[in-house]
Amino acid sequence: MDTPSYETLLKAGCHFGHLKRKWNPYMKPHIFMEKKGIHIIDLNSTTSNLEKAGAAMKALAKSGKKIMFVATKKQARQTVSRAALSVGMPFVTERWLGGMMTNFATIRRSVKKMDNIDRMLADGSLTSVTKKERLTLTRERNKLERIIGGVAKLNRVPGAVFIVDIHHEHIALAEAKKLGLKTFAMVDTNSNPELVDYAIPANDDSSKSISVITDYLVGCIKEGLAEKDKSNQEAAATAAKA
Repeated sequence: MDTPSYETLLKAGCHFGHLKRKWNPYMKPHIFMEKKGIHIIDLNSTTSNLEKAGAAMKALAKSGKKIMFVATKKQARQTVSRAALSVGMPFVTERWLGGMMTNFATIRRSVKKMDNIDRMLADGSLTSVTKKERLTLTRERNKLERIIGGVAKLNRVPGAVFIVDIHHEHIALAEAKKLGLKTFAMVDTNSNPELVDYAIPANDDSSKSISVITDYLVGCIKEGLAEKDKSNQEAAATAAKA
């Protein structure tokens, strides 16, 4: 997967940080300069850390581990959900429920409840209920889909998480760290990159910036999945000859 060029990163506004007064001192190594009161992120750091994160995600995908995408900010939801779906990864883009990972059994019960409602609506077992009751169930089902639909097929805690804005998604990050999961994140100048295993210094408020970073990482995951499929096919072929 080709790393985004400096021109691409610049056009996407990946270099724009927050106001100087809002900065986190731990981001100092990743800041190029300050201009008109705004910190400018060093794109050399963005590129090198993006490549490291991409290589690690590729390895995780090749090993068969799931990477959960987390981005509940309005400007990131559509981009991140689409990216996660393209590689069959779980995602949370509506609202992070406390205990989403640390109390995973509760989330599985909510998924089961959603599946039960789907089954009842589909098999005609609700013929005796009123239109109002059916509408209430449908609304409840849609609410569950919106909040936990992205993790409905996740049967166990993922191997890693990718977060857009750890300042905004601090609960998700705390849960991931408590479980010892690998953490990847876009980190802006107002956050502490040392809280993440693979921090990617970049503007986490711009939809274009989020898209460029996420697209690259998804490309790396696709490569990992392709290599996994190839290895499985070779193993199957070897077994068939034996």
